[in-house]
Amino acid sequence: MTFAQITAIVLGTLAVTTEYGTGMIRATLAATPRRGAVLAAKALVLVGTLFVAGTVTAVAGYLGGNFFLDREGVGLALSDDGVLRSMLGSGLYMAGLGLLAAGVGLLVRHTAAALSIVLALVFVVGTLVVLLPGAWGEWTSKLMPGNAGSSIATPVSFNPFLLDPWVGFAVFCAEVAAVLLVAYLAFRHRDA
Repeated sequence: MTFAQITAIVLGTLAVTTEYGTGMIRATLAATPRRGAVLAAKALVLVGTLFVAGTVTAVAGYLGGNFFLDREGVGLALSDDGVLRSMLGSGLYMAGLGLLAAGVGLLVRHTAAALSIVLALVFVVGTLVVLLPGAWGEWTSKLMPGNAGSSIATPVSFNPFLLDPWVGFAVFCAEVAAVLLVAYLAFRHRDA
């Protein structure tokens, strides 16, 4: 899952920032002056690619891993609670991570900076905020994008303090939508 998250973040970042790095954003905006259409097209391709890749990878992982787990008597059936949700959820979470990274990439317009921000937010800050004192740390940890969104991609959560899978995913979607809205507004009013 960690490698899949990193891949989704890198792909989401590169979908936006490579054009800024090469200067091709000017050609893109000359061909399609409506910036909302450019952003929507990038988002659609990114979501489609990451959703399919995330779901196929989760199904392949289930089939490959469950083959060995079944022989040890600890396998999971597709009908078990949370198994199908987690496979579909993997695709949804990967698509959301890609959009989050694309939004940050559109805001900072630099590949290394966007990667650093999103990777740190998902993997470092999301882990460390639990150290904040009392309920503040517990709730902040629940609401971090990586923690809120990832629970949909696991059949059983190993962390009892995370939000329920669909509630967490709804929080994650709201966070991604907020970043994308700010990114779109900046994209619309800024020079290429």
